[in-house]
Amino acid sequence: MASCYDFLLFFISLSLAFSLTFQNSHGRTFSFDLHHRFSDPVKKWVSEKSGTGFQWPEKGSIDYYSALADQDRVIRGRGLASDEQMLTFSDGNITCKIPSLGFLHYTFVSLGTPSVSFLVALDTGSDLFWVPCDCIRCASTSSARYGFDLELSIYSPNSSSTSKTVPCNSSLCEARSECSEIAGNCPYKVAYVSTDTSSSGILMEDVMYLTTEDTLHDVVKAQIIFGCGKVQTGSFLDGAAPNGLFGLGMEKMSVPSILSSAGLTANSFSMCFGRDGIGRIIFGDKGSPDQGETPFNLKPRYPTYNVSVTGIRVGTNIINTNFSAIIDSGTSFTYLADPAYTHISESFHSLVADKQRSPDPRIPFDYCYFMSPNQNSTVIPSISLTMKGGSQFSVFDPIIVMSIEAEFVYCLAVVKSHNLNIIGQNFLTGNRIVFDREKSILGWKKFDCYDMEDTHTVPMNQQNFTTEPPSPAIGPNSYTPEATRQTRNGSQVSVLTPSFSHSPHLIPCFIYILFFLFVLLSVIL
Repeated sequence: MASCYDFLLFFISLSLAFSLTFQNSHGRTFSFDLHHRFSDPVKKWVSEKSGTGFQWPEKGSIDYYSALADQDRVIRGRGLASDEQMLTFSDGNITCKIPSLGFLHYTFVSLGTPSVSFLVALDTGSDLFWVPCDCIRCASTSSARYGFDLELSIYSPNSSSTSKTVPCNSSLCEARSECSEIAGNCPYKVAYVSTDTSSSGILMEDVMYLTTEDTLHDVVKAQIIFGCGKVQTGSFLDGAAPNGLFGLGMEKMSVPSILSSAGLTANSFSMCFGRDGIGRIIFGDKGSPDQGETPFNLKPRYPTYNVSVTGIRVGTNIINTNFSAIIDSGTSFTYLADPAYTHISESFHSLVADKQRSPDPRIPFDYCYFMSPNQNSTVIPSISLTMKGGSQFSVFDPIIVMSIEAEFVYCLAVVKSHNLNIIGQNFLTGNRIVFDREKSILGWKKFDCYDMEDTHTVPMNQQNFTTEPPSPAIGPNSYTPEATRQTRNGSQVSVLTPSFSHSPHLIPCFIYILFFLFVLLSVIL
């Protein structure tokens, strides 16, 4: 990972070898040893101060690079085109695809007074934000259950001085007929298409902590409505979104709708899906003038991020078609119904030279191939979608690679659906996706999530892969979508394992160094 950190570590190593010594006019001498944030002296100092066995991320682990990427975000995650205030979560705008939690994109959200952080899955395919709360039946909060050193939180209204229950007469209470005459609290229940998967409880109002996306990082306290999820069922108990689901849909209940209605941000937000599994989310981001765009197909009764596809290009094959699809960050794969599914899969198959693998009931994909012994000789047909209006949406990661029985296999990561088309995470990867609800358009631009144009292609020998066949996250192996209100599409686990090959700009290195020098000089002078 040749980066700013290599240069910075070189600078710091000099200070370790030769203590930085300065002498002022009074003859006093000041000496400082500078250390990397994960160095042994820093670890020892923090352990002594905290008095606990603090768990440091292992070098080379996802936590290690996520922490460094977060520093990059603070220094470099600026410059998006917008004249209006943009906000993100107080814990940072970084998002991360977590393998042990269904490969969905997660981020930290802080709620209540005092604040409590929740690791929530980001989902543009649903509206309600809910967290486990005063649990009757919730997923385990034990870190050992999910393979990382982080105990998950449970919200308790009694522990937050700013919590309020949403009454039955609230305009946001859609289940008034089910309100209790005694309690008078507004209940909710959201059923998801995945078999027996749901969340239910009561609606709450409390403070969610945000920060401005500028150099000041001003804290913004937003009053939001969310679900106190007392009972979870199905996939939510099996590792998919165990600490809550953050609905980003169009309904007035969603957090983006609440933020724009309160005048805190423009009615738009963006999500960047990095090819290394790390991305970011920003509320109020309207994108840039040079992005591709297509209008949403809005249905007044239940608006979703639905777009029209008017053509598909696979390699040199041009396919004239016309279908609508939902843009859903909560679905790891892309689902297509016929005739679009047959068009794209058979065209892809016709251009692949590698031997096709026989069907496997463990794998939801129909078109899988043995990778050539010389991986660099494997040629993957390119795919792009022509959107309504003519803009081209390039798909940078149309395949997944897995190791099965000591052989590498790659599959076209498109699942056949019965009646619903969904553009999932794998097709969104490599882009910053802008959900401009004000103009009712979807925007996209090739992006690496660090304000750098991604001009490099990923060679086959660096493709992400897994050693296990896909398993369900929020959806069952047999996909049976239903387009009903308060019901979202099923979701399958993506098997893309994050790789970390991002190289930041060199300029931020000097910012770090100037900061260290500033601290030294401030003490000396």
